[in-house]
Amino acid sequence: MEKDDSDVLIIGGGIVGSTLALLLGEAGWRVTIVDAAPAPEVDETLGRGKPALRVSALTAASQRLLTSLDVWPWLAARRVAAYCGMRVWDAEGSGEIGFDADDVGVDALGHIVENELLLAALAQRLQALPSVEWLSDVRLTGYVRDTGQAVITLDNGEQRRAPLIVGADGANSPLRGMAGIPVRERDTGQAAVVTTVRTSIGHGGVARQAFLATGPLAFLPLIVEGRDDHCSIVWSTTPGEARRLTALGETDEGRDRLGVELAQGLGGRLGDVEVIDAAPHFPITQRHAQRYVDDGLALVGDAAHSLHPLAGQGVNLGLMDAAVLAEEWIRARHRGAPPGDRRILARYERRRRNDNAAMLAAMQGFQRLFGSRQPALRLARNWGLSGVDRLMPVKRLLIRQALGEYGDLPERCR
Repeated sequence: MEKDDSDVLIIGGGIVGSTLALLLGEAGWRVTIVDAAPAPEVDETLGRGKPALRVSALTAASQRLLTSLDVWPWLAARRVAAYCGMRVWDAEGSGEIGFDADDVGVDALGHIVENELLLAALAQRLQALPSVEWLSDVRLTGYVRDTGQAVITLDNGEQRRAPLIVGADGANSPLRGMAGIPVRERDTGQAAVVTTVRTSIGHGGVARQAFLATGPLAFLPLIVEGRDDHCSIVWSTTPGEARRLTALGETDEGRDRLGVELAQGLGGRLGDVEVIDAAPHFPITQRHAQRYVDDGLALVGDAAHSLHPLAGQGVNLGLMDAAVLAEEWIRARHRGAPPGDRRILARYERRRRNDNAAMLAAMQGFQRLFGSRQPALRLARNWGLSGVDRLMPVKRLLIRQALGEYGDLPERCR
């Protein structure tokens, strides 16, 4: 059976795909989301008890976007953690830099949000839009262009068609592969271990990151039942070390040992550390699609680019992709121009590709700088961190970057 009652097909119902669907759905577009995962659960138990393993650090620009979509109030009423400070240091030296919200006159530098809560917040808003259809637990098995239409085949035998199609289906995007869009990949040689901990000293709303010999260790602040004694951990290290740390997370005795290692990695700044969840890991591979668009097709989020988690910018870049693409398509329709026109798609690509490429390059540079064992580089990076910490104009510029306030921002993020 074939249906063609949509303006756009969005492959992937994650954070970025759902945000794009909401932006277009609010503008009256007929949207179909095709997602391989089950539909997000929306119930009153969310935001209670133990935090979810996967979290995102949302910038002020991303928060403004979600507020404009009426997603943020639902989210904030359950559980988000604002952080007003950041501390970054070289664990093998004396270099350290600190950032504070007061330095630029804002209430917070960002918020740590559990991914499952953000997905639920987006889902409950999408449920209120009759023009959005959500197909869950179905996978894309085929894609072709036919007389100006995207025609997809699903694993349930159904076919859908629409003038426009978006790949929001992750770093290993099936749609990107079917469209023949090449991608540059770089194995970082690292894997990221994630878990949740309780600390004996409260984090005080400060995000902390120590650059260790094997990679960065981040303690991201969480608020649980009004207390500031929980953190989400992202520990980037070698694949072998990641496997060892994951194995420690599988037993009570191992978690005790992992807690000791985490406390040592942070230099004891938050006291004793208790690991309260498993510690899975995943490989870190940077990818960048050689183009973001094709005939009637656009890539967003990880389908277009994926980067090292050390700056926590991945989801924010994806949200900016969604906001810019929606802005260009909605403007085109208002002008009476076909949104699938190559010039419209090219504008989206120009607005997003340079910013994303710059962030990818910066993450690669940071990883190489802090991963180097050369004494001269170690000395230079310590001088650099401490020197910048004393230069307030430079720090203010870096804070604005961390707030997501750079580049060609879409209107709903300003």
